[in-house]
Amino acid sequence: MAKGGKLRDQRSGGRREAAETLAVAALSYLASEPESLGRFLATTGIGPERIREAARERGFLAGVLDHLAGNERLLVAFAHHQGIDPAEVERARAALGGAWERDTP
Repeated sequence: MAKGGKLRDQRSGGRREAAETLAVAALSYLASEPESLGRFLATTGIGPERIREAARERGFLAGVLDHLAGNERLLVAFAHHQGIDPAEVERARAALGGAWERDTP
């Protein structure tokens, strides 16, 4: 593999890892807000007893970020809690495959 390709793969892997970390923080934030967690579980159809199992499935973490992105109040509250720009959630969604990167601010 060419040097440029290897560097791109490392950057991409680092972005994905950071996105996963942010998504786990988002899930933790949802869990700390019973009303928000209840809406998330109702929307996804996942029971509270299955959350750990579901978290291992590919796409689950992107789904957590999708849920946040779909509720501006929740998105802004989470971003404020994390000390990040809400656009970071969109970039993390893109890194996890939840949005097309070109559409990300």
